[in-house]
Amino acid sequence: MSDEKLKALLIEVSDDLYQASRSIRILRSINWPAQVMYDFFNNNASKIPVVQYPSFNPKDTIELISKIKKKIERLGPFKSWAMRIADKLENGARLLSVLGTPEFYTYSRALYGTPKDILPDGKSNSLDLALFFEEMYENIDELGIEDNYPENYDAQDIADRMLVEVNTMFGPDAPEIKIDEEVSSKVIAGRRRIRIRKTAKFDDNDIEQLIHHEAFVHVATSINGFSQDHLKILRASHPGTTKTQEGLAVFAEFITGHIDLERIRRLSDRVIAIQMAVDGADFMEVYRFYNSRIKNQENAFESARRVFRGGVMSGGAPFTKDMVYLDGLLRVHNFLRVVVAAGKANLLPLLFIGKIALDDIGVLIKMQKLGLINPPEYLPPWMKDIRFLLTYLAYSSFLNSVKLENLKKHYSELIKS
Repeated sequence: MSDEKLKALLIEVSDDLYQASRSIRILRSINWPAQVMYDFFNNNASKIPVVQYPSFNPKDTIELISKIKKKIERLGPFKSWAMRIADKLENGARLLSVLGTPEFYTYSRALYGTPKDILPDGKSNSLDLALFFEEMYENIDELGIEDNYPENYDAQDIADRMLVEVNTMFGPDAPEIKIDEEVSSKVIAGRRRIRIRKTAKFDDNDIEQLIHHEAFVHVATSINGFSQDHLKILRASHPGTTKTQEGLAVFAEFITGHIDLERIRRLSDRVIAIQMAVDGADFMEVYRFYNSRIKNQENAFESARRVFRGGVMSGGAPFTKDMVYLDGLLRVHNFLRVVVAAGKANLLPLLFIGKIALDDIGVLIKMQKLGLINPPEYLPPWMKDIRFLLTYLAYSSFLNSVKLENLKKHYSELIKS
């Protein structure tokens, strides 16, 4: 097949995959109405919530994907990339067809993984990192650092600041900022709209975290994806891109210096809570776990809700999506270190061309050479000026070669003396 015919087929398959992705709205389908929380607290937080989910017939979507896979077989060097996306979309459709049943976990695990999944280094997993952070947090919790930074900001404060930042960053492409009573998470960001839960409270660091995480990563990759006129699939926030997108967004909090202990603990707790549910803990057990660690009962409920949305309240079949924050952070951070160490920093903007996964990078380079990818219009400040990023990653790579055990012994003796 000639390059021109291959390009035409690739564009056609991308269009088809994008069309198939449009019927798969996982987060929207598993969302809980605000009334569920009100009923929970009206019952003195003593009864497991009852949630009804919309029915979904996956037949049309699966048939479409089956037809697309026949085209994918002819894609040569792009076959594995397209097939990986097709499989994720098919599992997404099947997940939506079994909401509220034990089978839900089968597809959640296939889409997002589990806390004990081994990372590419062959030994680490996100649960290890979560437990490491948990131990660190316990060692410094007695200092009471977070008590000095109360949640004194409301939804309107966040909306006002966010509006300024998105207008400066995106100009005419800036999303609308909306305060919404029905939003379950504190903030949800999309290409056209960033929604903030009306009752949510924030501390000073939350503001910067949300700007760099939601606006400068999630919104930026959405807008850049819609600028890809050849490969429409780069517009789709399908489950195959979630680890990379969330990992990149959390890395943005790190590299800009706006992550904090409370944020790390929230991410770690999500992984620990998911593993609790995998091991059989029910909604009430996970709620009590959060309630013992979070001062705000509403936040404890919302945190438990994230684990059980779409799954089974009695345990054993959670929604595992929230483990991708730490899993994705590890993957993105290590990828960036390797890229810089290899002298390939010119590849970094590829992370922002749209909704991609790290596993796509090799294929995206080929697509770029074929003229199928437009450069990203919007990059966050730390990616526009990469001097600090490169310095940090080079230093981080060196630290990885330092034998920490010898240093721990040396400095532990100094502390004891």
